[in-house]
Amino acid sequence: MAALSGCNLVVLNPAGDVASQQGDLVVIATLLMLLIIVPVMALTVLFAWRYRQSNNTARYEPDWDHSTQLELVIWAAPLLIIIVLGAITWVTTHKLDPYRPLDRIAADKPLPADVKPLDVQVVALDWKWLFVYPEYGIASVNEMAAPVDRPIRFSLTASTVMNSFYVPALAGMIYAMPGMETKLHAVINEPGTYKGFSSNYSGAGFSNMRFAFLGLSDEDFDGWVSKVRSTATPLDRTAYLALEKPSEAVPVQHYGTVDPKLFNAVVNMCVRPGTMCMSDMAAIDRAGGLNAGGMAVANGILRANTLTGFPDTQPTGLCTVAEAVEAAANSGAVQRPTVTPTSASATQAGPQRLANP
Repeated sequence: MAALSGCNLVVLNPAGDVASQQGDLVVIATLLMLLIIVPVMALTVLFAWRYRQSNNTARYEPDWDHSTQLELVIWAAPLLIIIVLGAITWVTTHKLDPYRPLDRIAADKPLPADVKPLDVQVVALDWKWLFVYPEYGIASVNEMAAPVDRPIRFSLTASTVMNSFYVPALAGMIYAMPGMETKLHAVINEPGTYKGFSSNYSGAGFSNMRFAFLGLSDEDFDGWVSKVRSTATPLDRTAYLALEKPSEAVPVQHYGTVDPKLFNAVVNMCVRPGTMCMSDMAAIDRAGGLNAGGMAVANGILRANTLTGFPDTQPTGLCTVAEAVEAAANSGAVQRPTVTPTSASATQAGPQRLANP
């Protein structure tokens, strides 16, 4: 007990309503399981003492093999506990779904009808955390702030490998994965500075992948936003590509302005110049690919200038395989091949086309 007194039981005593409900679930599940564990442990000691070899007064029935009453107790008690646990798990799994918007601020605070959630875009980098505030046009590294009693709507992704975003005082952990976007809804109910970190091993700098979560009053949060806005450093795609490079124990950094399309480019893995976005690839595939209706979609994407946001370096058109081979042969890079169709169907398939060859 003396050793445990030094522990920070933040999971069971958090500052956020979502984490508080999750902590209650841990306590309820533990107590229900202790209804079986404690009697079994006590009976184990009782049986060992009562039926010890030196106790000649204990009942000795070597031919005993069945008791209906005992069978009912052995099976009914765990079954009832499993039913209760299953019902609680079902309800709380839906109630505490990280994608589900909050319906309350705290147990005694209903959600105001006119409240606007704070949008925060989170990117797990090697080995640091990037927080983008699209509403305010600012960003920070390894520091996040949020006003007390205001719902927070997180959008999370990663740059290279899968990671896990976790602020024990705020809510449960949620994965951040490259090429995907996950969601988390939470709220902080008490001002303070809380620890956040990655709970999923992601390489050499994993141990230092930590950040400070600041729970602030509305006035203090406005002051924090003003301080970040006063930073002259912008976060555009060039700055992001420099920040994305692996680094460890990175100090807090602030960015006064942010490219509004940066997070979407990170999710679609097309921040780097000349890279087609995954969403554009999916649009072409949905239209049937470059040999079908997708060609019109691809040309429309090129005309709309939406591939990378770098108009001076992005692809300007699409070409057939034959055109690409002809261009390479004319430059002397490759020899001009002789292509012989292997079947009539191959001849009828028509020319293939490549995006960004």
